[in-house]
Amino acid sequence: MQIDIIETTGLGDRSYLISAGGVGVVVDPQRDIDRVLALTEKRGVQIALVLETHLHNDYLTGGLELARTVGADYAVPAGDTVAFERTPATDGDVLAAGPMRLRVLHTPGHTHHHVSYVLTDADGAVQAVFTGGSMLYGSTGRTDLVGPDHTDELTHAQYHSVRRLVDELPAGTPVFPSHGFGSFCAATPTSGDSSTVGEQARVNPALTQDEQTFVDELIAGLTAIPAWYAHMGPGNAAGPAPVDLSMPKPVDPAELADRLAAGEWVIDLRSRTAFAAGHLPGALNFELAIANFVTYVGWLVPWGAPLTLIGETGQQVADARRELVRIGIDRLAGAAIGSPEQLAAGRQLDSYPVSDFPGLAAAMAADPDLVVVDARRDDERAGGGVRGSVHIPIHELTDRIDEVPGGEVWVYCGSGYRASIAASLLARAGRRPVLVDGGYGDPDTGAAAAGLHAQPATV
Repeated sequence: MQIDIIETTGLGDRSYLISAGGVGVVVDPQRDIDRVLALTEKRGVQIALVLETHLHNDYLTGGLELARTVGADYAVPAGDTVAFERTPATDGDVLAAGPMRLRVLHTPGHTHHHVSYVLTDADGAVQAVFTGGSMLYGSTGRTDLVGPDHTDELTHAQYHSVRRLVDELPAGTPVFPSHGFGSFCAATPTSGDSSTVGEQARVNPALTQDEQTFVDELIAGLTAIPAWYAHMGPGNAAGPAPVDLSMPKPVDPAELADRLAAGEWVIDLRSRTAFAAGHLPGALNFELAIANFVTYVGWLVPWGAPLTLIGETGQQVADARRELVRIGIDRLAGAAIGSPEQLAAGRQLDSYPVSDFPGLAAAMAADPDLVVVDARRDDERAGGGVRGSVHIPIHELTDRIDEVPGGEVWVYCGSGYRASIAASLLARAGRRPVLVDGGYGDPDTGAAAAGLHAQPATV
């Protein structure tokens, strides 16, 4: 049997194609199913079975469309109420696909009805386990996505689910989770790119801690939930519409100027330094960096708001489009392609300075009253921050921008990515931002190296 990993780096997730004897099984596919179809063609297999470990909260699934496209059976946890025909996956069921067998284990915790799939050959020998949002590498799936009233119950359930996997499976069983590679569905940071059941027995908190310690520490470590998550579970239960990866309609410079003047969400996909050097007034910078782009567009742009993309090339816009459909942002208002100078059509561009933490230290020494904004999350700020900085997490900035004084504002985050978004939001609001482009924790040029890091009590 061959197991192919299909990475979705922008969301920190993995899907899987299992191949054996010309037959394929797909686990937790993302919505852009053309990647899966291309891989099945390469492997020379026909998909017979598509499996979901749970109704996902961080993306819209491609499972329903994939199953319909290839004529495969579509298995979804039996306890979930959905608006389409499916094969209910119930604890103890064994689903067959060619020489492969997939045994269903109910592993609640990430959701109430979450299941894992144990892959065996026709003789019953265990080959792997697909754990979705249950057992992750050195962690587990978060337990607060169903709602705060269920978090304690589901955290206890997660503890027992992970232990069930260890109790019932050989130590050498390879573990293949769907979350945990940067996904906000992980309860705590994960470690590594591969693992086995036996290794997890030695390192996973659900297996090295007593139950109440595990529950208390997991709940205490839960971070903010991205805003778009609220729409994914209902969308997956209803059944996502077929994916549309076509190019958005073109927007000419005059229309683009009108949209910017109206304060619409117009997103420039270029690098943060290129944007800072020159951009259309009112545009916002969400750099098309695979690991962050879709997370922060989904988190900050109000759901359903008209969204226009600005790209230097058609491919850049197409790549952004692919990222966005994965979380259900389907109806783009359009896209403009070209350089800022071309799209400005004679109008003056805006710009703002870019610096780093040593530059910030020098500026603060010259002006003790300098306004500095920390755009990191609460859990990051809990470890300290630049002394005297105002803490406004990036996902709260649009609602709290009036808290930022007028004039010059320096803004930083953990890497520079969120700070670039914040700087563009501040510029649109009439402030004069300076982007601190650098890693907060960088040992050579970060905040501590520049003498700026202060402990929580003194920030």
